[in-house]
Amino acid sequence: MHSDRKTALITGSGQNIGRGIASQLAQAGFNIIVNGSRNRDAAEAVAAEVREHGVDALVAMGNVGIKAEAEAVAKAGIDHFGRIDVLVNNAAIRPHGPFLEVSEDEWQQVMDVDLNAAIWLSRLILPGMIANGWGRIISFSGMNAQRGYPGASAVSVAKHAVWGLTKAFAVEFGANGITANIIAPGTFPADHVDIPTDAKFSALLKANPSGRLGNAEDIGGMVAYLCSENGGFVNGQMLQINGGVVMQF
Repeated sequence: MHSDRKTALITGSGQNIGRGIASQLAQAGFNIIVNGSRNRDAAEAVAAEVREHGVDALVAMGNVGIKAEAEAVAKAGIDHFGRIDVLVNNAAIRPHGPFLEVSEDEWQQVMDVDLNAAIWLSRLILPGMIANGWGRIISFSGMNAQRGYPGASAVSVAKHAVWGLTKAFAVEFGANGITANIIAPGTFPADHVDIPTDAKFSALLKANPSGRLGNAEDIGGMVAYLCSENGGFVNGQMLQINGGVVMQF
């Protein structure tokens, strides 16, 4: 099935931030490839919400931290829509534990989901972007990568590496009409969290200069901007969306 609309693949889009990105890009007129690794019902629900905006949606299940499954997800999207114009590397795992107690398998799993998935998917999707003269690659960092948090060494390493990959893409493919940027989100509670009754998020709320925590629409709105024609001159940037908890200079 081919479409004149641009198509976005959003990994880990069955819930939370990924769901918000899917909604915002659908409202902007993009077809959406919804990806999840376990909960097909949740992914199908997001796809149904996407279709309410008058665009098409495909559910492509697969753990993008496994190379063969990541490739199958991308190929399913290309087979269905004929193209992938936007790649949003949202899927991530964030295990916590002391560095000296993290096993090699646990370390590798974080590298595969948080870093290598972006590499595997980009290798498949970039040739089509180059041929079309247009593309957007958007990945995610985080405060744990910028500040360094105890018990998050693997995630910090992976997210720093994705930032390096983003800058390399921006330089190498900018002349092809392709931009690459990375978003560093602040604290974004999961869909099911009730902030007033959750001690952890209530404390984080008090510490935020903006007086609130983030929501999926905050991230989705930025992704939609980056994918717009007006966002085409933003390239190789880390965009802080955190309410002022982390400030750059």
